[in-house]
Amino acid sequence: MNKPLSAEPVIEFEEEFVAGLKLIFEEKIAFNQVLGLKITSLKPECVVARIEMRPALIGHYGHSRIHGGVISAGLDAMGGLAVMAAIGARHMDEPPLQRLHRFGKLGTIDLRIDYLRPGIGEHFELRAEVLRLGSRVATTRMEFFGPDGKLLSAGAAAYIVS
Repeated sequence: MNKPLSAEPVIEFEEEFVAGLKLIFEEKIAFNQVLGLKITSLKPECVVARIEMRPALIGHYGHSRIHGGVISAGLDAMGGLAVMAAIGARHMDEPPLQRLHRFGKLGTIDLRIDYLRPGIGEHFELRAEVLRLGSRVATTRMEFFGPDGKLLSAGAAAYIVS
């Protein structure tokens, strides 16, 4: 995802905030465990995660393709994670634990996924960024890549934040 040049300071999350967000995303959201989503990078401007392919995720048995629902659910989860990171960055004046309690009302209100290529591979990388964080609604863009770095699916979503 291309980033415009900006004069804004770079925000680094505290270890406590990163650990708390990983706990919420990877363990407390049980469906993310089913998907096998693991955060690999957590920055205010972009979040990245990985899914390891396994038999339970196959959507087409003849080609060992990942199920489209896994792609859709994974990208939806990543859009939500990007919003969490953006909210966390917006409120850096608050302690990490207080920021982690701001995600209680977060929910998807619109989701669009474009399937560009078949999802075949041993693992996949998912990326998401917030395009706009308003006081009530956030808009995101998400991408799903194969092990060779090719873009397999792209998504856009809107989330209620208040």
